Amino acid sequence: MRSLLFAVAYWTLSIAYTLAAVIAALAPGRGATGWIIRRYVRRMVQAMRLLAGIRIQYRGEDRLPAGAFILAAKHQSWGDGFSVYDRFQDLAFVTGDHLEKFPLLSTVLTKLGAIVVNNCGGSKAREALKTRAADAHAQGRRILIYPEGNLARVGEKFRYRSGVWHMYRDFDMPVVPVATNLGLFWPGEAFRKHPGTATLEFLDPIPTGLAKDEFLARLEAAVEGKTAELVAEATGQPVTDAVRVLAPDEARRAAAMASSAS
Repeated sequence: MRSLLFAVAYWTLSIAYTLAAVIAALAPGRGATGWIIRRYVRRMVQAMRLLAGIRIQYRGEDRLPAGAFILAAKHQSWGDGFSVYDRFQDLAFVTGDHLEKFPLLSTVLTKLGAIVVNNCGGSKAREALKTRAADAHAQGRRILIYPEGNLARVGEKFRYRSGVWHMYRDFDMPVVPVATNLGLFWPGEAFRKHPGTATLEFLDPIPTGLAKDEFLARLEAAVEGKTAELVAEATGQPVTDAVRVLAPDEARRAAAMASSAS
C-alpha cells in the first residue's frame, strides 16, 4: 500500500510541478523556474518520508567547501537526485539526453541550465559537457554528476567515466564524493519501496591538481568504499567488496534486512 500511495503522489507531483515549471519558464531568468523545482523536490522528499516510509539522514555537510564545487555521487535510485538537490539552493546537474524526448521536460531543463549530454558518450557528449558545464561554472554554481552514468544496483559498480575529471581539471574545482545506501530502500526505478532510514554522506573533498588516473582512482575508492560501509551499516552485515554484483534475490534480501533493522 505504501508503494502505491507513493506512486500516486510521485506522478501527481511530477505532472503538476512540471506544468507549473513550464509556465514559470516564460518569465525572464532562472529564478521562477528554480523556485518551482525546489518546491517540487522538497515535496517529493516529504512524500518519500510520509508515504513510502523512507527517511533520509545526511552526514558530512560540515565537510562541504565554500564556493563552487562538483558533487560526484553514487547513483542507486531515482530518489538520489531528490535527496541531493534538496540540500542546495541553486544546483546545476548533469543528466542524460533521454529526458529531452519529453518536450515539457526539455523546456524546464533548458531554463534550469541543466547540463544535458548524450547517454552514449563519445566526443559530442564530452564537448556538450564541457560547454554547458562551463556556463554553470561561470555562474558560480555547484554541479552534480553521477560519474558512472548509470543506475547501479546495491553492490554493483560501473566504470567511472572521465567526464567528471575533465570538469575537475578544466574548472579547477574541488570534487566532493557522495556515498549513499538509498538503493536498499528505493531500488533503481522499482515500484516497490522499503521503509527505513537511508543515509547520504558527503565525503572529504578531493583537492584540485591531481592527474587523471590518480583522481579517478581516489574518487572511485571513496565513493564505493563508503557506499559499501553504509550498506553494511543498514543491513547489519560485514562490509563486502563494493564492486561485487548482487543477484536480484540478494538485493531483495538486503533491502528487507535494512527495513527490519530500521
